[in-house]
Amino acid sequence: MKSSCPPGFVDPWKPDSLTWQRKLNTKANTLTRFNLKLREIKHLAPLSVRLWHHVNAEAAEGRISIIDPCSKRLVTSYHGVPLGGIGAGSIGRSYRGEFQRYQLFPRVCEDSPVLANQFSVFVSHPNGKKSSTVLCPRNPEVLKKSASSGIGSWDWNLNGESSTYHALYPRAWTVYEGEPDPEISIISCQISPFIPHNYKESSFPVSVFKFTLSNSGKSSADITLLFTWANSAGGTSEFSGHHYNSKMKTKDGVHGVLLNHKTADGRPPVTFAIAAEETGDVHISECPCFLISGISSGITAKEMWQEIKQHGSFDRLDFDGSSIHSEPGSSIGAALAASLTLPPDTVRTVTFSLAWACPEVRFASGKTYHRRYTRFYGARLDAAGEIAHDAILEHANWVSEIEAWQRPILEDRRLPEWYRITLFNELYFLNAGGTIWTDGLPPMQSLATIEQMKFSLDRSSSDLKNTKDIDHQKDSTVEILGWMTSMLEQIHNPTTSNSAFGTYLLQSGEENIGQFLYLEGIEYHMWNTYDVHFYSSFAIIMLFPLLELSIQRDFAAAIMVHDPSRMKIMSDGKWVPRKVLGAVPHDIGISDPWFELNAYNIFDTDRWKDLNSKYVLQVYRDMVASGDKNFAKAVWPSVYIAIAFLDQFDKDGDGMIENDGFPDQTYDAWSVTGVSAYCGGLWVAALQAASAMAREVGDSVTGDYFWFKFQKAKAVYDKLWNGSYFNYDNSGGSSSSSIQADQLAGQWIVRLLEDFNEIPRYARACGLQPIVNEEKVRSALEKVYNFNVLKVKEGKRGAVNGMLPDGRVDMSAMQSREIWAGVTYSVAANMIHEGMEEMAFNTASGIYDAAWSQEGLGYSFQTPEGWNTDDEYRSLCYMRPLAIWAMQWALSKPELHNHDMMIKSGDSTETLNYEHHVGFEKVARLLKLPEVEGSGSFLQLFFDMVCRRLPF
Repeated sequence: MKSSCPPGFVDPWKPDSLTWQRKLNTKANTLTRFNLKLREIKHLAPLSVRLWHHVNAEAAEGRISIIDPCSKRLVTSYHGVPLGGIGAGSIGRSYRGEFQRYQLFPRVCEDSPVLANQFSVFVSHPNGKKSSTVLCPRNPEVLKKSASSGIGSWDWNLNGESSTYHALYPRAWTVYEGEPDPEISIISCQISPFIPHNYKESSFPVSVFKFTLSNSGKSSADITLLFTWANSAGGTSEFSGHHYNSKMKTKDGVHGVLLNHKTADGRPPVTFAIAAEETGDVHISECPCFLISGISSGITAKEMWQEIKQHGSFDRLDFDGSSIHSEPGSSIGAALAASLTLPPDTVRTVTFSLAWACPEVRFASGKTYHRRYTRFYGARLDAAGEIAHDAILEHANWVSEIEAWQRPILEDRRLPEWYRITLFNELYFLNAGGTIWTDGLPPMQSLATIEQMKFSLDRSSSDLKNTKDIDHQKDSTVEILGWMTSMLEQIHNPTTSNSAFGTYLLQSGEENIGQFLYLEGIEYHMWNTYDVHFYSSFAIIMLFPLLELSIQRDFAAAIMVHDPSRMKIMSDGKWVPRKVLGAVPHDIGISDPWFELNAYNIFDTDRWKDLNSKYVLQVYRDMVASGDKNFAKAVWPSVYIAIAFLDQFDKDGDGMIENDGFPDQTYDAWSVTGVSAYCGGLWVAALQAASAMAREVGDSVTGDYFWFKFQKAKAVYDKLWNGSYFNYDNSGGSSSSSIQADQLAGQWIVRLLEDFNEIPRYARACGLQPIVNEEKVRSALEKVYNFNVLKVKEGKRGAVNGMLPDGRVDMSAMQSREIWAGVTYSVAANMIHEGMEEMAFNTASGIYDAAWSQEGLGYSFQTPEGWNTDDEYRSLCYMRPLAIWAMQWALSKPELHNHDMMIKSGDSTETLNYEHHVGFEKVARLLKLPEVEGSGSFLQLFFDMVCRRLPF
């Protein structure tokens, strides 16, 4: 992992001493997608049939389903650090040098590389010796597409055996040691503006490439670096025609070309800019347009290449400055050449940049938003040139800020090397996870065009126009009942606001930082999937806390939304309301985010038992992490509603919610019945968090009441303890005694918020009191380590979700036998909170071994949701592995603003609790869901009965 570097000196343009590395000629891994066992096929058959019909029905309407198990994608193991900031589109880069995985439009991911997009080098010595090559190992696809005028005529001479790629997100370096010339060393440094706590440059769609060239020979060498770029947004878009290129106006020595791309299929236009800096040592020349393939006037790719080989620049080209348009079926590109003479024993640098301007985000619903970066550059397409220009002048400042952020962690030798590297590289997902960052303004069409009848409690009456006016010293029940009564009276009012736009919860004087979306995964299309965000959000709250608060405001608004429009559920074929008042949505939508919630339709998530608890816990964590009292006051009503809604699932009145015998939580292929370790622990922790938050906003009455409920639920939860760990559930079913890796999820966040001596997992993260005592926590974590971790592939794969007490993997469900990277990271975070650091890093290292190591499964920069015990992956490029930052939270112990929120036991009285209970029950009754109807049709019942009798 280490490369040579003088002690105490850090050269940012050379590889860091700690990086993820691959030789450019490294043989690719063959990735194996998951396969279902016969028992699982039987169990999932009805769902699969419905999903297949749904996918086809969506396709017939020109839409894409949220999940398409039959879709085919190009899957490789060559991925490296992607380009750009966050939320403005992403372009991937392989460690071989290819530009691939173009994600410039919502839900569109073009995996295949555009092979004309390359850096190349030409070297000439006084003795006549010459060498030239594309700086990418020869790709067989190039030869297949070769034509007399195309890129197949270029010199693809790089072997890659002596060249090494280094990655430390958001930077990457490639060292071409003696390739293609043994006397010339070339180091390419790729930098993107991913800068924590920077909400300006981090939104920019741009990357810089700085080349450092050194000559160890005895004579000078004439060198030309060539940057070529196709007028393409990935896929076959380059052939749609009517694209055109034009030269940028030279300013501050920065030359460049604009590639104006006229997109098809109703997608918004995009303009690319390639630029390079001319200095006293480096001369820049442009080829504004060359023909890659097809029929068009002008210079061909072959002729362009020969021009550089013969003359070292484009100075002899005759270009009149007019724009050249492409013909349909043809592909055009542009090129920049940086020429210099490199004397012996000297070092020179050459700087290029790539930017793109795609200011509009257009969703399938027709609504269009502007991206965050337009706040600084406007919505013009030619802004790409300005962004590319400014990046060349300012990128050194980015590097300084990135260094200041990363250096303390990189130099902390108490941490394993693999961890220090992987911690940063897992952040790739905040760029490559389909992220969108808007300017925070409503869509550029009238909201009056939305006709679905929905309502939003928090903006349905004048009482809710400004939450800071609420007198929280009063009983929240009284105020919320008033709002709900008013809302129910106005439910048929067609002018009622109906979106989950959290920007409306900003108080006077608060900055609108914009709204942020990221996909659950590039194969699972839902924005801001909340049960998964629970894990991944640690990266955002630590690095971009204002974005995290923005996401939470959106969900606070979403809780208050009621959407009675019907959606078909794939698991049972029933039609249910899309979203009910009080339920935390599974996601913020996909085709019409913020307006049409819950794109997920596998199960009815209004009946899930983890989402509301996770909301309360995350909001509490974000409140104490940010110290933002305005945020706390704005979202407090939604916290109360979330607790009141979830209370209906306490069927027997013992204070504990029960699961309903289907996968009603994030493990959506692993059923759970009755009191469960996962959902039960989250509920206990959420009650405590809600109690503490009530006190923070001045509502001590509700604080006392929720504390009373916390103590009651905690006593029931403790009954799951079996002497060494907490049972999966108390139903007595086949998985009831399973050792669940994630059994202490509630304990974790309580612990995370402040390290008191006795505190649980999410509860631990939040500085609350423990939901179980320390001895039980340590015993359960040791059980998970000894069974779920060490009994699978000798501890080299992470923690399997379920393990039976006899040491066999729980095979009762597809997900029980899976290893989830994000869950393993969070379990490790919990271990760190309990002072079990060696065990924590041993546990998490299995994820590195499987996903990132040279000997692993090939998941680098596309960490999947998980893999099973047969080393088969499911859902590449997934959100949850960002949970590695929960480990860093546990290690760094960030300053928290808990104020005086710890509950003093004995403050409440039984009378006070009872009085509040009456009001709380009124709220809960108004939120109660209808009873579940009888299950399925006769055919469905017959199918289930037959399957149960089969000997699987």
